[in-house]
Amino acid sequence: MKLKRVLFLFVYMCVSNFVFLTSANAEFIQSSITSGEGVNTLYGSLLIPGHKVKPPVILLISGSGPTDRDGNSPALKGKNDSLKMLAEELAIAGFATVRYDKRGVGESFAAGKSEEELRFQTYVADALAWVKQLEADPRFSGVAIIGHSEGASVGMLAAARSNVAAYVSLAGPARSASKILRTQLQDKLPPDLLKLNEEILSKLEKGETTPEVPAPLLALYRPSVQAYLMSWFTVVPADVIKNLKMPVAIFQGDTDIQVSVSEAMLLSKAQPLAQLHIIKGMNHILKQVPPDLKQQVESYSDPNLYLDPVLMKPLINFLKKSFTR
Repeated sequence: MKLKRVLFLFVYMCVSNFVFLTSANAEFIQSSITSGEGVNTLYGSLLIPGHKVKPPVILLISGSGPTDRDGNSPALKGKNDSLKMLAEELAIAGFATVRYDKRGVGESFAAGKSEEELRFQTYVADALAWVKQLEADPRFSGVAIIGHSEGASVGMLAAARSNVAAYVSLAGPARSASKILRTQLQDKLPPDLLKLNEEILSKLEKGETTPEVPAPLLALYRPSVQAYLMSWFTVVPADVIKNLKMPVAIFQGDTDIQVSVSEAMLLSKAQPLAQLHIIKGMNHILKQVPPDLKQQVESYSDPNLYLDPVLMKPLINFLKKSFTR
């Protein structure tokens, strides 16, 4: 009995840094992975399918704010695990995946820059560093990028500056962030604040700062984030996607309360060769949720809701074809 227990403990210690999961005769191994050095180290999770030799690898890029590698935000009371679920489904389908915490988020918190120093292009440079690292890794046969929400814009710019095998936009915008913000606030601010908002927004679009910001708008336009906003507002995804040379796919849910179907249509118009998939009933975090606002909000912190079942088949088919061109 003692020998068996010792052997058990030895095996447990050897595999405690890995997670083995099986589903439908498929398995994958999860381990930690990093990019960068010192204070600039970014931390992520690598999933490798155990049933495939030298698989292609997909870099997953999360959305805006403090959203972590799994698609969760500390601003919410719970987790939805959308990107974790996506990574696992892709690994089961035969694709290795890497998802990572952005600077200042989760395990990569120490790599965060101050609000005054951060630029949108910082995130793009980080994504490019991951791509370069994965392309040089002999374990993988190729690299593709999947970006979600704001991460779709980050991933798109990284794809434009690299030679990845494919690019996928999940709930990604087509217009500049300033135009989307203007649309979102149009019916949510009283006339006096709407006028002030337009003044500040217009100046930022021109590269001009506003040192004095009214208290009700400080959360959006506090002086410390204005440089970041100006760097972000210059990005127009529809202008970027039209120049991509690799296979492109666009996925958008029609119950998304953050990014509308019209954004996906604009991306598709800009890149007519891209696959376009409008998924009925899918919301922003890739779950099947009706347009009811209460249910939408609750879904963002409900890990028991699984990914929309319609999403995975066309996504996997697209990736398989892209890597066998």
